[in-house]
Amino acid sequence: MATVYYTATTLDGYLATTDHSLDWLFAVEHGPDVESAMDDFYASVGPLAMGSSTYRWLLEHERLVDHPEKWSEFYGNRPTWVFTHRELPVVPGADVRFTQDPVATVHAEMLAAADGKDVWLMGGGDLVGQFADAGLLDRVVATIAPVTLGAGAPLLPRDLRSDRLTLVDVVRAGQFVTLTYDVA
Repeated sequence: MATVYYTATTLDGYLATTDHSLDWLFAVEHGPDVESAMDDFYASVGPLAMGSSTYRWLLEHERLVDHPEKWSEFYGNRPTWVFTHRELPVVPGADVRFTQDPVATVHAEMLAAADGKDVWLMGGGDLVGQFADAGLLDRVVATIAPVTLGAGAPLLPRDLRSDRLTLVDVVRAGQFVTLTYDVA
């Protein structure tokens, strides 16, 4: 079981625009290789965690409160922890758990719910940074898109040096390159 930060990023290292949009990602052609890699990853993970900006963007972009069936299509019945200090709507039928607890406390809950599968840290970068600061991040899988934004939400706003990161895989799929690093 590993705790994995699996995300897409721009060539210049941003997850989202300054207004938290991911539209740049969906403008890049996704071929069958990309979809296959995502399916393989989804099969390997159990619970997931995300920050409130990511959750809010998903709610708004996919209109999930009005179309909760999309949540099931994307994430199945995986328990999802959303780290937030805000009041946010719950997607009907989804196992969404809002928390303000420290990442170490929530991580223990996620491992208990993982049933032998990996834990997926979906984002954002600062939330994942909190897991890294607590020594709870095992792997970073960054899929790089052929896009530059110049500004936005950074991939991982922490100082992780090469003595903590070991490159274990590089995969090309269409316009994307996926880099996998183990984190010590």
